[in-house]
Amino acid sequence: MTVVIGFEGSANKIGVGIVRDGEVLANPRRTYITPPGQGFLPSETSKHHRGVILTVLREALQQAALKPADIDCVAYTKGPGMGAPLVTVAIVARTVAQLWRKPLLGVNHCIGHIEMGRLITHANNPTVLYVSGGNTQVIAYSEKRYRIFGETIDIAVGNCLDRFARVIKISNDPSPGYNIEQMAKKRWLIKCWDLGSVQQRTFVSLFRFCVDNGAMIAQAGWEMFRAGQLTDLADSWITQR
Repeated sequence: MTVVIGFEGSANKIGVGIVRDGEVLANPRRTYITPPGQGFLPSETSKHHRGVILTVLREALQQAALKPADIDCVAYTKGPGMGAPLVTVAIVARTVAQLWRKPLLGVNHCIGHIEMGRLITHANNPTVLYVSGGNTQVIAYSEKRYRIFGETIDIAVGNCLDRFARVIKISNDPSPGYNIEQMAKKRWLIKCWDLGSVQQRTFVSLFRFCVDNGAMIAQAGWEMFRAGQLTDLADSWITQR
């Protein structure tokens, strides 16, 4: 059995997940919430992550009933995302990997979402409509890598919803998109930038594995680790794109 721990913190959520052969053993997280009408700045988000990441790590080990010795590999989000939060996660993941004497794996954030989707839907070779804060893309696996076959040329759906929420000062707790959806169900939003229809077409529900979380990084890392991939310490940098 292969056990991988994953660290995610590319935006306002910080999470640590543990996966063992396709089974999610733990997936705690924290969210940096800003007041209605405000976004989250990289420096303040990073400060939040630094303050809670070790607590979330302890929670993950406790939930999984595992010890560091039981972990086979440490995976972390290499990017894309916000620079300062990504650096916080990378530093912790590098430190943990060295302290525990475990191999390290840098994971692409988008692939993390896709691999978690494959796990929970049991899809073998899906064509993916990837909808997130910074991306709206059609992605599929071809010639041993994920490739983008089409994407929005103006603004990602997630960014569109976030901006709209800031304009009319909708709460960021638990997320702008979720709160827009609840208001749309009550018919409080009607034809505002046509977002009511956009919301219904693109979001079914914010399941615990759809939002940013550590388990998706652990799952992608599990697939990579079993395929023989590793990240040298010298190459364990981050990228915002």
